[in-house]
Amino acid sequence: MDIILRAEGISKTYISGQVKVSALKKCDVEIEKGEFTAIVGKSGSGKSTLLRILGTIDKPDEGKVYIADKEIENLKSAELAKFRRTQIGFVYQDYSLIPEYTAYENIILPLVLDGKDADVDEVMELMESLRIEYCRDKFPEQMSGGEQQRVAIARALIAHPAVIFADEPTGNLDAASAETVAKMLSFAASKYKQTIVMVTHDRQMAEYADRILTIVDGTVTGGVGI
Repeated sequence: MDIILRAEGISKTYISGQVKVSALKKCDVEIEKGEFTAIVGKSGSGKSTLLRILGTIDKPDEGKVYIADKEIENLKSAELAKFRRTQIGFVYQDYSLIPEYTAYENIILPLVLDGKDADVDEVMELMESLRIEYCRDKFPEQMSGGEQQRVAIARALIAHPAVIFADEPTGNLDAASAETVAKMLSFAASKYKQTIVMVTHDRQMAEYADRILTIVDGTVTGGVGI
């Protein structure tokens, strides 16, 4: 078993007024390389907090996170910034595309920021795989929500990160577009051997994953293979 992402004893508490809110309680998570994992939970269950910590955006009060055998806590700020840029991809609910850039330009942005040249053939093959090759020269405002989200997926894939984190990626889409995006994430994990961790409240979308983890009141209660 090749574990690409591991979290041990993750806890996180927030202060709301004079009340302490335990968002996460001693959570342990293991994700295999190339696995598409969905983390399912109701609003307030702690799933988004867990995703932010796994994705190195936030730090736990207790516990450790390892990605590609790197202990995140040991990385200095500059090292963490480079690691995040090269080893982690993000897909957000609001797509987070740059309005002034075409689909193609948005997709290659991670490579540009890292000073690398884009392989045009690779980018176009990726766009074709996600069925958005016709969007190459379109700007975000000229694309549907589903098309924008698939561009965001391509942008996350292009740098071949260790893990892609998707935060409610179908939340702003209609049912048909949401199903297409969920299928595309599953397809990307399979075709490119890409590790993907998706947070969602939608059990139906989670069914496209290889494995489902359920989080209840800040505790990961179990995983189910699909």
